[in-house]
Amino acid sequence: MSLYADYIRERLGKSCYEVDNGFAVYWYTDDSVYIEDIYVADKWRKSKIASQMADYIADEARAIGIKKMVGSVNTQANGATRSLKVILGYGMEVSHISGSVIYFIKDLEI
Repeated sequence: MSLYADYIRERLGKSCYEVDNGFAVYWYTDDSVYIEDIYVADKWRKSKIASQMADYIADEARAIGIKKMVGSVNTQANGATRSLKVILGYGMEVSHISGSVIYFIKDLEI
């Protein structure tokens, strides 16, 4: 685990899943897992690494009885259009919109 992941866990109480070319920051609520960030190095962005990391998090969540995955995209952020395409392509659906942030949800029940 990297120093960044240690920092996220210690300082913010969140989890960080890392692979060679990316990472995901997430945390659990009572009934869902919220993916805060997924970052994939530019050269690898079309390689499905983001989906593989989300799958890992979903499997971990299912194993502890979590049934929903939640995420969001700030439409003002750099790369927002690309993020929207990825999150919709992963099968998440719009939950609600608050200001410039679009929230998404995905049922994890199989």
